[in-house]
Amino acid sequence: VQLQASGGGLVQAGDSLRLSCAASGRSFSRYNMGWFRQAPGKEREFVALILWSGGITLYADSVKGRFTISIDNAKNTVSLQMNSLKPEDTAVYYCAAAERFSGSYSNKRQYDYWGQGTLVTVSS
Repeated sequence: VQLQASGGGLVQAGDSLRLSCAASGRSFSRYNMGWFRQAPGKEREFVALILWSGGITLYADSVKGRFTISIDNAKNTVSLQMNSLKPEDTAVYYCAAAERFSGSYSNKRQYDYWGQGTLVTVSS
């Protein structure tokens, strides 16, 4: 699976942004799709996940209620709608795919494939 993230940019606090991740290669619909982010000098952290089996979504507490992950299997695309953005959301955002989980879904080591990242900068 090859993943290509896009949609990042520079916005002001309170604005919205929509990230997209296009997948190609093996059957996309059998993968659990997640978004992670990495701020300068920090570890890569879990943001959101959508399970392939039933569309169940999971979020980090820091983004719950503001971010929404969705998937379009027909277009092989997973999106992250980000509303009410805050300066602390500034990071490089990565999409990732996991065939199955043997541990915590929030652990980046559980993911098999990664996109190249797209930068989101939120100014105050």
